[in-house]
Amino acid sequence: MLYYIFRFLEQFGVPGARMWGYISFRALLALILALIISAWFGERFIKYMKRRNISETARDASIDPFGEAKKGVPTMGGIIIIVSILVPALLLGRMRNIYLILMIITTVWLGFLGFMDDYIKIFRKNKDGLRGIYKIIGQVSIGLIVGVVLWASPDAKINENVSVERQGQEVLVTHKSEAVKSLTTTIPFVKNNNLDYSKIMSFCGDYAYAAGWILFVIMTIIVVTAVSNGANLNDGMDGMCAGNSAIIGVALGIFAYVSSHIEYAAYLNIMYIPGSQELVVFLCAFIGAMIGFLWYNAFPAQVFMGDTGSLTIGGIIGVCAVIIHKELMVPILCGIFLVESLSVIIQTQMFKYYKHKGQRVRVFRATPIHDNFRKLDSQLDATSRYIFRGWPHRQFHESKITVRFWITTIILAALTIITLKIR
Repeated sequence: MLYYIFRFLEQFGVPGARMWGYISFRALLALILALIISAWFGERFIKYMKRRNISETARDASIDPFGEAKKGVPTMGGIIIIVSILVPALLLGRMRNIYLILMIITTVWLGFLGFMDDYIKIFRKNKDGLRGIYKIIGQVSIGLIVGVVLWASPDAKINENVSVERQGQEVLVTHKSEAVKSLTTTIPFVKNNNLDYSKIMSFCGDYAYAAGWILFVIMTIIVVTAVSNGANLNDGMDGMCAGNSAIIGVALGIFAYVSSHIEYAAYLNIMYIPGSQELVVFLCAFIGAMIGFLWYNAFPAQVFMGDTGSLTIGGIIGVCAVIIHKELMVPILCGIFLVESLSVIIQTQMFKYYKHKGQRVRVFRATPIHDNFRKLDSQLDATSRYIFRGWPHRQFHESKITVRFWITTIILAALTIITLKIR
């Protein structure tokens, strides 16, 4: 909104109006504004929730040894995050940009889905919340919408990178002059690191291109759903999900910026994506919202984000990765979310498998995996056999677990970024 106002005022020579055309200025302003909003609105939101007694119920002491202390802490703090993202994005972004529109739709869509889940848990006194099938339908739906829009929109185009060797001496990377619809995505650690979905579907003959787009839409659904659920599972300790997501947001912001800059894109031998610079503004608002939320969510938490926040955060990360054609890097960048999800799947399937044999076998002490590090031997089920019963050797405080998970995510984010050069 403000972008268009100041661009209009620039025609009349208003001092400072030209600054609004610079992506760096709007992005950093979005980060600062998101921080201020989350700090200001967060305090009022927490007081309101406490007055209305909308808070966390006591947690299972066998899983969370600090659960009793968290009784009475307001939840649904994801509303703080959503407001802190949307206000800067709407004020400072170019609203005609298809990528920014998709990010806003994703935020609202999954925010509403998570809100319904929290609403049922709190006001309907149903600890299970929204039925799992409805969550999946909501996540699949937004993945489908994003995939189809990127397929159909004339604005969602890229300039493919081309390597030209100069007489066997140096390789010059240029970009095709015409932006086109493309099914190309980036593969990490590969020299010629572009993969075309239509080539995967080449066995479809004349329908390979259409089949490639179908595969792309399916991949979009999988990425959005998986990352959204992974973030949801990661939200189990004070500051855990918010900190990890802020780090991931920084990495995505770097990818979005270099993808939107034709010179950087040529230097790094990646595709040039016109219009993706608006993702930088959105992601800076996202990072600011995460850091601002940590002001109240760091141990001991004054507010929990709930599914309103965690489902939204994961969806934002997944959709952004798809838009900048880096979805195949998600397993590295979001490695913590992946491990959290895999730990739950392994634990559940192993328990079901042995249950049919009349045995009670568990792989980990508790899942998601972060709970495994804070559970004592004395808290284990005596009737079950644990494959990794002796790991870890002692109980850790959740603040130490959280910081170590942050450090792991920093390493994974750095590794993801340097894949631009490691091929």
